[in-house]
Amino acid sequence: MRKGRLYVFTGPSGAGKGTVLHQLLDEVPGLFLSVSATTRAPRPGEQDGVHYYFISNAAFEQKIAENAFLEHAKYVDHYYGTLARPVEERLAAGHDVILEIEVQGAMQVHEKRPDAVMVFLAPPSLEELRARLYGRGTESEEKICKRLETARNELSYQDRFDHIVVNDTVGHAVGVLKNLILQNRAER
Repeated sequence: MRKGRLYVFTGPSGAGKGTVLHQLLDEVPGLFLSVSATTRAPRPGEQDGVHYYFISNAAFEQKIAENAFLEHAKYVDHYYGTLARPVEERLAAGHDVILEIEVQGAMQVHEKRPDAVMVFLAPPSLEELRARLYGRGTESEEKICKRLETARNELSYQDRFDHIVVNDTVGHAVGVLKNLILQNRAER
């Protein structure tokens, strides 16, 4: 049985990662999105093991000490991370796995798993990114400015990725990613 391949998928907020991945998962069989662990409380409707693995601070810190994470970070007083074991089990079963994580986490995974395929989803331009963030209508001017500042920093990491996919349209971005995955499968 062929072993699955690990894909690390990142890009700035507003680049369309969730939309692109949702469609990609619908179109490519045998492709799984990794579930992250967090210490924050579940939001209404979130289920343990589906949306996140919800664990205590003490349990998370124990797992850090055991080197159980491919990547982890603390953000706004809560830990977030990707547990290695569920990812490795899926890969061993022959499934391709996608990690949708932020840039710093992607760099951690790349250190531990240099065989991972690193994919950066970029907006067509900062102006388009700004328009998308404002178009959501969900955040204050201050939060949008912070997201744009973070995006500028994240975009500076593009050259560290194996593939840069510009999300000018969802269909185009999904097509590029689907071809990449299918080509990788054909080569194994």
